[in-house]
Amino acid sequence: MKTTIAKKTSYLGAGAGLVLFALFGLLPGGILGGAMGLNLAGWLFGLPLEPGIISRAIVLVAMLVGILVAGIVMVTAGTTLGWLAGRLLEGSSHEKEAHSVR
Repeated sequence: MKTTIAKKTSYLGAGAGLVLFALFGLLPGGILGGAMGLNLAGWLFGLPLEPGIISRAIVLVAMLVGILVAGIVMVTAGTTLGWLAGRLLEGSSHEKEAHSVR
């Protein structure tokens, strides 16, 4: 299997995206998802919410969805940026090789 610069930099970008998600995406994803869950449970059961199992489950699932979406977005963005950087590096190295062959 051929290992390219773009593949290596996409892995580096994915790792950077995971680190950035752990630092800056986990808490905001949970907070925004929880707010979304509170609104959804409020629409279904009316406000103020009673401390029931179903309303708490809705908020929990919404928090998990918010965290999952934040993680997917940050890792995908990091991987894409890493891949693009690798493609740029590959293009410049191929260009140098083409000039040296002539």
